Amino acid sequence: MKPQPDRNDSKVRLDKWLWAARFYKTRGLSTEAIDKGHVRLNGLPVKPSREVKVGDTLELRMHQDTPRTIVVRGLSGVRGPAPVAVLLYEETEASKKQRAEAAEQRRLAPEPAHSQPMGRPTKRDRRQIEDLRDAPPRGEWNERWSASLDDPD
Repeated sequence: MKPQPDRNDSKVRLDKWLWAARFYKTRGLSTEAIDKGHVRLNGLPVKPSREVKVGDTLELRMHQDTPRTIVVRGLSGVRGPAPVAVLLYEETEASKKQRAEAAEQRRLAPEPAHSQPMGRPTKRDRRQIEDLRDAPPRGEWNERWSASLDDPD
């Protein structure tokens, strides 16, 4: 299947193209990502209404993943099936390598929960904490301070 051409075969709005290429589920989400600066066209920040042309380079920052660099290979303003959407772009080799390295680092990273020496306090621990809270303060008020109203000095 070939991507459906838009009325204007040479240009499509960036937010519409990102939606048609299935990077974002809705045009609203693609517009929001562009407004937040997560999308750059040819190295420059852009607005959602910017027109995309074949051969343009896009840098996408999605989720907390490393940036994805893609080259526009086709234009479509209509969202079609995923196999057709994949034909609209090509990811650069450097971007693929960078994402694979980041995925490997995440896989090898230690589980954050394992860095905690203990979990929730046990019943015994809780009782000890409550005993410490309920215990009277060490010494009286006058003993803790050097000045006292009752002190004749």
